[in-house]
Amino acid sequence: MQKIPLTVNGADLLKQELQKLKSVARPAVIEAIAEARSHGDLSENAEYEAAKEKQGFIEGRIAEIEHKLSLALIIDPKEIHAEGKVVFGATVTLENLDTEEEITYQIVGEDEADIKFNKISVGSPIARALIGKEEGDVAEVQTPDGVREYEIIAVNYA
Repeated sequence: MQKIPLTVNGADLLKQELQKLKSVARPAVIEAIAEARSHGDLSENAEYEAAKEKQGFIEGRIAEIEHKLSLALIIDPKEIHAEGKVVFGATVTLENLDTEEEITYQIVGEDEADIKFNKISVGSPIARALIGKEEGDVAEVQTPDGVREYEIIAVNYA
């Protein structure tokens, strides 16, 4: 089985979601099913069907998270000794050589990726172009608009 890379923060977020699903969402949906059953005929009971559907979603998500955590390779960026190279978990400051704009990204696992928080998946084109490079290197990223070049300004492991 292939390991799933996660940062310490990403693993904590999955554990929190799992705890919430098991302790809050699961009991709530069980209660909703019991309430819907008390209304009688289940064949035409929309509340019952909706609650059962929600239960299926919750149980599926619980199984998915448990599976991911069982395969997780938790990587703490602070403990990485990559000697300035861009690696999983690193926070990288880049300069777009066309626009001279600076942007900072952290390279994280797929479940953690959220562009609103400048967290990009290790499998994204920009992360793949950056991995292994060092401060001062230029990374070429293939985009739908063509190739973009980014100079690596800084690499941090915090």
